[in-house]
Amino acid sequence: MNLPILILHATGANRDAEAARACELAGATPHIVHINQLRAGIRRFSDFGMLVLPGGFSYGDALGAGVRQALDLNVFFQEELTEFIETGKPVLGICNGFQSLVKSGHLPGAADDTVRRSEGRHALRRRDVTLTHNVRERFECRWVHLAVEQGTRANCLAQIGEPVFCPVAHGEGNFQVADNEVLEQLEGEGLVAFRYVDSNGERAGGRYPLNPNGSVADIAGICNRAGNVVGLMPHPEDHVDPIQNPLADGKGLGLSLFRAMIASAAGH
Repeated sequence: MNLPILILHATGANRDAEAARACELAGATPHIVHINQLRAGIRRFSDFGMLVLPGGFSYGDALGAGVRQALDLNVFFQEELTEFIETGKPVLGICNGFQSLVKSGHLPGAADDTVRRSEGRHALRRRDVTLTHNVRERFECRWVHLAVEQGTRANCLAQIGEPVFCPVAHGEGNFQVADNEVLEQLEGEGLVAFRYVDSNGERAGGRYPLNPNGSVADIAGICNRAGNVVGLMPHPEDHVDPIQNPLADGKGLGLSLFRAMIASAAGH
């Protein structure tokens, strides 16, 4: 397969090589592209069949985790990225990439989640969901299980048969909502993509360390209404080979997520 995948690199990103390796193992052709090349028009989103926003600490988490990169997405690439998404091409945001997609409004991506202009300057609308500081107020680096949510709009994830076992590494991975109505909307409309579970696939029920950050309803990842934009806090790209599994049981490869989304991109 010669599907070109854009791995977006911004200053401070540190998981782009791992994401590229995962895409390569899943059969695609990854291209790590610095965000300034896109700003200069040297490369364009439309050159690629899928977009991955990798983990790390873009811009050193200035203004908050993922916020500076979110501003980049909205100030410089709003029209181009929106067109990319509306054509149905897959977008995957991992950890910091997930934070940027949420804080730019591309996730969950309601119809009114757009950039508005105020006095000639770009601004972010109020968000009903966010990713904030872990409930234990410390950086969490540990392995977790996550399961695909039954009935999620991200249909491509249905081929992932078993819970994915992979690390988290974040200080601001606590997924929260404005109120219960927002949570009911996310769940009712199939916008939850992943939840934290135990090794048997049972919901974590808020229990630490199964739910490592205090995320509401054990939500580890969400998607947009079209199902082609997916974001999650854990790092599936860090478990793409059985040798990386600390339990040495060969289960829960994160590679299954990349295979699922790349298959969706190839069929687009």
